[in-house]
Amino acid sequence: MSYRKIFIFMSIMLSVMAILNQLLLQGDTLVLILILAFSALGWYDVLQQKNAVLREYPIFGHLRYILLDIAPILHDYFVESNTGGRPFSKNTIKLVYARAENKPGYHPLGTERDFYKEGLEWIGHSMFSKGEFEDQPRVLVGGPECTRPYSASILNISAMSFGALSKTAIQSLNKGAALGGFSHNTGEGGLTPYHMEGGDVVLQVGTANFGFRYPDGRLDEEAFRKKSKLDSIKMIEIKLSQGAKPGHGGVLPAAKNTPEIAKIRMVEPHTDVLSPPFNPSFPTEEKLVEFIGILRDLSGGKPIGIKLCIGQPSEFESLLDRFIEKEIYPDFITVDAAEGGTGAAPLDYSNHIGMRGDDALKFVNGALIKKGIRDRIKIIYAGKVVSGFNMFKAFCYGADLCNSARGFMLSLGCIQSLKCHTDRCPTGVATQNHELAKGIVPNFKSHQVRNFHDNTIADFIDIAETAGVTSFDQFNPELVHVVEPTT
Repeated sequence: MSYRKIFIFMSIMLSVMAILNQLLLQGDTLVLILILAFSALGWYDVLQQKNAVLREYPIFGHLRYILLDIAPILHDYFVESNTGGRPFSKNTIKLVYARAENKPGYHPLGTERDFYKEGLEWIGHSMFSKGEFEDQPRVLVGGPECTRPYSASILNISAMSFGALSKTAIQSLNKGAALGGFSHNTGEGGLTPYHMEGGDVVLQVGTANFGFRYPDGRLDEEAFRKKSKLDSIKMIEIKLSQGAKPGHGGVLPAAKNTPEIAKIRMVEPHTDVLSPPFNPSFPTEEKLVEFIGILRDLSGGKPIGIKLCIGQPSEFESLLDRFIEKEIYPDFITVDAAEGGTGAAPLDYSNHIGMRGDDALKFVNGALIKKGIRDRIKIIYAGKVVSGFNMFKAFCYGADLCNSARGFMLSLGCIQSLKCHTDRCPTGVATQNHELAKGIVPNFKSHQVRNFHDNTIADFIDIAETAGVTSFDQFNPELVHVVEPTT
């Protein structure tokens, strides 16, 4: 006899017995309600035709989905090692928490990493002190065409939109940027009141032109001009692609698309908002180059840059040729990594599309040098930067400054629960649920944001001095070593 038939027989018997017990013996009403409720659930499972597991294993089949839902939590707390977590290991997360809380990031006994494992990276230290690195160094962004260059910190908040993040998270990030003197990228969701807490802002123009768009998605130049000329806006970033989902466009699930967000983005609320893979305002290389010039004029001469994940190298080199041909250059290029973060993306795109960060950064730096335009364009690296070592390596491979998204999310209290796309972020960081978002208090969390920034740069400077590096022109790829495969 199948489990399904056994359930049907037992359910009928239990229901009859419970009803008779209630009528004849005046039994516990709560017991009767529970029996009838489970019986109703079981009958629903048996009669429904969508789910085979529940149809064959009524009631008990639900345990499978409960366990699947809590499996990541159980794995994280009881199975995963300190070094094996993804996207970030427990040790890395603990380090970010320590930096945010102004605590020393010490680790006991010794490394937990396999120093003989292929691909492990290390830095050679200097035998003698070469001097001190510049304290809290800054980089001036803006080429000859730029009339309002920006003195940027070497570590800034990468693009994260209001919508992907809660308003209290955005407020905390911007207040933290104001406290620490670094910049905060709006992400493709556009400028919101929560980005106006005193911090320097990088205004991102996404493929959908959210916040300054016509109904067909093209850029509304007058709306852009008004926002870009605000004093808090220091730079403009044109997003061509994003590391975790290059060529796919952003995704804002309907659950997170509130009326407030829809109004800011100029879209319909409570609908899935899928950004197009390409911006309709510049369908070709030539149009993109012209678009850079247009935005520079509209913004009053502020630095204009592009953000992309490298796909086909020949296309990027062709774009550089168009810059040279038209004599219109971006002031900076933000290099994103295929291993970059996102709130929601198709798994195939996260796993298999785009060039990994180290390779992309080396390629972009080399291509600009080969074309003779490296001195005109700053490179910002935005690929999993959460530590001083990450920054040191990025500068060795050609970066002028760094952006971090998930590092600053962790500084707010993110626990890597992997629920960013569900609107059920338990820490209130990546949700539009007002009750959950209340867990973040901007006046308190902003100090953790600032602490993470300052302590990570201090860690970077410490590593640089250990390696005998005292200025940016001394960074080079040969300072970073990678364990080669054994033969």
